[in-house]
Amino acid sequence: MPGRNGAVANGARPTSKQENAMTNRPGSTRDAFERARPFALTLLFGAAAFTITVTGTRAIADIIGPVFLALVITISLHPIRLWLEGTRLPKWAISLVMLVAAYLLIFLLTLALIVSVAQVAALLPQYTDQLDEAVVNAGNALSQLGVEPDQIHAVVDAIDPGQIAALATSLLSGTLGVLTNLVFLITVLFFLVFDTDATRQVLRSLGNRFPNPVAALNNFAASTRNYMGVNTVFGLGVAVVDGVALLILGVPGAFVWAVLAFVTSFIPNVGFIIGVIPPALIALLHGGPGLMIAVIVVYTAVNFLSDSVIKPRVVGDTVGLSTTITFLSLVFWTWVIGPLGALLAVPLTLLTRALLVEADPRTRWALPLISGKPDPVDEPESEPVE
Repeated sequence: MPGRNGAVANGARPTSKQENAMTNRPGSTRDAFERARPFALTLLFGAAAFTITVTGTRAIADIIGPVFLALVITISLHPIRLWLEGTRLPKWAISLVMLVAAYLLIFLLTLALIVSVAQVAALLPQYTDQLDEAVVNAGNALSQLGVEPDQIHAVVDAIDPGQIAALATSLLSGTLGVLTNLVFLITVLFFLVFDTDATRQVLRSLGNRFPNPVAALNNFAASTRNYMGVNTVFGLGVAVVDGVALLILGVPGAFVWAVLAFVTSFIPNVGFIIGVIPPALIALLHGGPGLMIAVIVVYTAVNFLSDSVIKPRVVGDTVGLSTTITFLSLVFWTWVIGPLGALLAVPLTLLTRALLVEADPRTRWALPLISGKPDPVDEPESEPVE
C-alpha cells in the first residue's frame, strides 16, 4: 500500500500512476536531468535526427511526392465533401463523387501539360538559329565594351542555346513526370478519399486525449486548403490574362506560356520570374526587343495587380510564413523531392511546422519567428510619450 508522500510500503511494486507521480515531482531525477541538459546538446540531437530524416526522404522521394500530392488534392477538395454531406446522398456516393472530381482534376492537368510539352518540343527547334545568332551578338557586344577575347569565348562556350531553350520544359516535364505515374497516384487517391470520413472520426475522438497535435493537423489542413484554393483561382485568372495578351501580341505558343504561368503560380517568390523568361525569350527571337519588353510589361502588371493588390485584400496572411522562410522552403523541398517540391513547398512547410512546432506547446515560441510577425500577446506595452 502506498504510504505518505506516495511511498510504497512492504516492498510492493508501485503502479504506473504512482511511478509517474514520483518521477514528475519537483526535484525528481527527470526534472534534474531536464535542467542539466544543455540547449546545445538538444539542438545537436535534433539536427542529427533531421539529417537522417531528410536523407531517408530523398531516398523515397518518388513515393513521398505523389502521396503528398494526393493528400493535398484531397484536402483542397474537402469543402465539396462538406457541401455534399448536407444533402441526402449516402457516404459511399459522396466518396465516389469526390474520387471522380479528383480524377477529373488530374486528367485535365495532365492533358494540359502533355499538350504544352509537345508544343514546346515543336516550337523551340524553329528558333535554334536565332539563339545561336543572339549568343554571337552578345559576344560581339562584350568585345566592343573592352572585354578580353578569352573571357568572351569562355562565356559564349558556356552558354548552351539548347539549355536556355529547355528552361521552359524543365518544370513542365518534372510535374508531368509525377502525374504520369497515374497508377500509383490514382490508387493513393482512392484510399485517401474513401478513408476521409473515418480519419475525421478518429481525429475527433483523439482530440480530447491529444488536443495539441490534433489542433495542429487541423490548422495544417485549413492553411493548405486556403493556400491551394486561392492560388488555383488567382493562378487560373493570371494564366488566362497572360495567354490572351500573348495572343494579341502575336507571341508564338501562347497556350504553352499560359499553362506555364498557371503552374509557376504555385511556386513562391520566384514563380513569376520563371514564368516570364521563356515567353520573353521567344518574343525577343520572334519580334525583337520591342516585343520582349511588351511581354515583360504585361506579365509584370498582371502579376503585381494579382499578388500585391487583389490577393492580399481577399485572403490576407493565411499562410503564416515569412518571406525568408518561404524562399528557403522552396529551395529546400526542390532539393529534397525534385520539381514537385517547388510546387508543394508551402504545404510541405506547413506540415513540418504543424508537426514540429504547433503540436508541442514547448516549441510554440518559434511561431513568431516562422511567421515573421510578433505575437500580440508577447508584445510589450508601449510607454507613454513624454
